[in-house]
Amino acid sequence: MTAVADQNWSAISTELGEHGHALTAPLLDPTQCAEITSYFEDDRRFRSTVEMARHRFGSGRYRYFTHDLAPLIAELRQAFYPRLLPIARDWAGKLSRPAPWPDTLDEWVARCHAAGQSRSAQILLRYGPGDWNALHRDLFGDMVFPLQVVVGLSTEYTGGEFLLVEQRARAQSRGYASTIPQGHGLIFTTRDRPVPSARGWSAAPMRHGVSVLRSGVRHTLGLVFHEAS
Repeated sequence: MTAVADQNWSAISTELGEHGHALTAPLLDPTQCAEITSYFEDDRRFRSTVEMARHRFGSGRYRYFTHDLAPLIAELRQAFYPRLLPIARDWAGKLSRPAPWPDTLDEWVARCHAAGQSRSAQILLRYGPGDWNALHRDLFGDMVFPLQVVVGLSTEYTGGEFLLVEQRARAQSRGYASTIPQGHGLIFTTRDRPVPSARGWSAAPMRHGVSVLRSGVRHTLGLVFHEAS
């Protein structure tokens, strides 16, 4: 997908390294955003639905897609993986961690399945007034890709900022709030990012969530590059 390839990946890599997240230029046009939003009502596309309040995750509703992804979503995920892979490997090297991610997404997904993580983790989320998402990480097992993407699909809402909170060593946590314009993506760390330390590099844990929506309806698409257990 050319919209992904045409991003300023040098600037994105720098922003991710400095803050653990980076906003992209437009990836989808309004018609494409509306198409993906319309999927929310099509039960055939999803393997499960989560009412967030029931599980004390916050308030709102999200749905996990089946593996039979719409071409537009599948293309986005395939296009992002090779662009994010060098960043993932660089972070792993800085943190002296294994870098188990092969050159292709299909091979990585196969490894996830072989390890018992075989369910789709691609997600479509809907928030209405008063809804919010508690701080969390999207970890489903030992097979983890360290970066993921959320794509804004809506325009007519207020509040609902994307939140990231970074735990800092021997210091108070630091928070970031981002508004994701329609059609843009926010790339962010799945669990932590490398930060300079007295010993070279250390891992700064990060969690993400969504602030309280004040008005309107907010839809987002979540692209995760590992599978769920």
